[in-house]
Amino acid sequence: MNSTKPLHIAVILDGNRRFAKRLMKQPWYGHKWGAKKVREFLNWLREYGIKYATLYSLSLENLNKRPKKELEEILKIFEKEFSKILKPNHEVHKYGVRIKIIGRIKVLPKNLQNLFKEVERVTKNYKNYFLNFAIAYGGKQEIIDAVKKLVKKVKAGKIKAREINEELFENFLYTNGFPPVDILIRTGGEKRISNFLLWQCAYAELFFVDKMWPEFEKEDFVKILEEYAKRERRFGR
Repeated sequence: MNSTKPLHIAVILDGNRRFAKRLMKQPWYGHKWGAKKVREFLNWLREYGIKYATLYSLSLENLNKRPKKELEEILKIFEKEFSKILKPNHEVHKYGVRIKIIGRIKVLPKNLQNLFKEVERVTKNYKNYFLNFAIAYGGKQEIIDAVKKLVKKVKAGKIKAREINEELFENFLYTNGFPPVDILIRTGGEKRISNFLLWQCAYAELFFVDKMWPEFEKEDFVKILEEYAKRERRFGR
């Protein structure tokens, strides 16, 4: 029995396109409904006192493989949703949510890069909740980027090779400051983690849900929390 409440929940928001296809709509309608579900999900996190969350919103592979029109619409949704955060009446300001966008952001259009930086700036002092959006993200790429930063420090003489350990390495990950992932949820019926938070999910409890992301409901989330509480976490023991 695991009596500890999860600190960090990560979610692969899968199934938006298939949900739209089921309803005979263009793929970007699914992404719009998915964005609405994210807003609902954030309320559930707050209601159950989950302090840290990371949402897999767009992978590096998506940037290269999605049809141009669909990708344009996804980026428009990002622009619309993150622009709302800059307004003082947005819920992130009311509840003290610090936002961070993790991934290789420099491959995105300049207007989005600037918008993301501004969102991070206006929420940087909040400490009640911490929320990562993984955009242009890849887990292998995150580890490579961390290694490059670490090598640079070693070459500059700021870190000695013998000092390198897991705790030090984690300081160079995008998620620096976040605890390890306790629960990883993937909607959409697929049973893989798709290059998401490979380091951080080393001992995460995995939950795969058949429902598409736009149809994921609060009762599904509560069932996951209840199941998590029943599991015995071994952490390699």
